[in-house]
Amino acid sequence: IFKFLGAISVDLGKDRIGPYLPTILTPLYRELNSNYAEQDPTLKNLSQEIIELLKKLVGLEVFSLAFSSVQKQASQKRAMRKKQRALQAVANPDIAARKKLKRHKNKAETRKRKIEFLRPAYKAKRPRSHALKDLAMVE
Repeated sequence: IFKFLGAISVDLGKDRIGPYLPTILTPLYRELNSNYAEQDPTLKNLSQEIIELLKKLVGLEVFSLAFSSVQKQASQKRAMRKKQRALQAVANPDIAARKKLKRHKNKAETRKRKIEFLRPAYKAKRPRSHALKDLAMVE
């Protein structure tokens, strides 16, 4: 898709690419700023090359305006999602508590898995099926 975007950009030329520049830059910016663990470095290099090509094609000033608008739009979306999560935590505290418990449980499991991977002889303790209330003294 990135190669297609680059080819379309070159085909359109400097004069006709203006209105489509933010649309073309959006996936390229997303790939450059992504921080996934299994990220493909060839995609990052390709997006960087296409950005350089676009810079040369349309000029630095036009490119900078379009790129800054894409950056601004991405940061606004990120802030909106963060605000939405915070509002959901206030509006539905039971759902937020369940999500938090699940997140903590997954974090503990990941830690145990990592310890077992680094030290195969060591076996991390697995959680029992008993809850704390089962262990409490009842008269």
